Amino acid sequence: MSIFVPNKVYLRGILLHYFIQKKSAAEAHRILVQTYDDNALSDTACRDWFRRFKNNDFELEDKERSGAPKKFEDKELEQLLDEDPSQTLSELGKILQVDESTVSKRLIGLGMIQKQGHWVPYELKPRDVERRFGTCELLLQRQKRKGFLGYRLQLMRLSRALKEKRPLYAQRHDKVILLHDNARPQVAKPVKTYLETLKWEVLPHPLYSPDIAPSDFHLFRSMAHGLADRRFHSYEEAQKWIDSWIASKDMSFFRRGIHVLPERWEKVVSSDGQYFK
Repeated sequence: MSIFVPNKVYLRGILLHYFIQKKSAAEAHRILVQTYDDNALSDTACRDWFRRFKNNDFELEDKERSGAPKKFEDKELEQLLDEDPSQTLSELGKILQVDESTVSKRLIGLGMIQKQGHWVPYELKPRDVERRFGTCELLLQRQKRKGFLGYRLQLMRLSRALKEKRPLYAQRHDKVILLHDNARPQVAKPVKTYLETLKWEVLPHPLYSPDIAPSDFHLFRSMAHGLADRRFHSYEEAQKWIDSWIASKDMSFFRRGIHVLPERWEKVVSSDGQYFK
């Protein structure tokens, strides 16, 4: 019995189907991997095709390429970084259909550098410097006034899980303090509205500041060492590894990432809002 091996056009048609169903590129990629395993399109390719669909480009066949190198506008690269500033040179190059060196030169021209795995401006705009300085100053004042936020260990728990595991949760006045960055899903209006219903305290976080986000400078940085040279063949395999890796860390590991925050806020203030070394 022969095994069906889908070609690229067939898989792109499936992506278009999921796009019309208003699924995200990540959801579509996950379904493709679950169904077609190694024959699935890459996550980068899925995002690229979803971007084309959003621009009303529904041609699924490969377009003929001329002998001349492909050119792209700075705004295309800036849009990609705005959507996901953690993309690598390789991923950006594949989407823009150019080599890594071309992307690297253009990023240098745009004044972008990598901080904690994120592309950020080398020279912050005055308003971004002011926001970093002001936000960290307010956070330091809050720490002195209310005590350190790290003693509340359930920062990232969902309200339902808290209610199930901690029966007295609803009676507490100092419930959850949440610190997250400015990624679009996290600052979307429905998310803000939901957080208001939970009555969690959401700490401010300035733009272009992965250096004061524990998930970036502590959690993901440590996880990256464990992921070196590791390949996954399915979403479930990757999820199992991540769950196992997190379970292997004791409470002190997560506490360290939070406890160092005041020190980093101090460095931002001491640097007048600029990046610190």
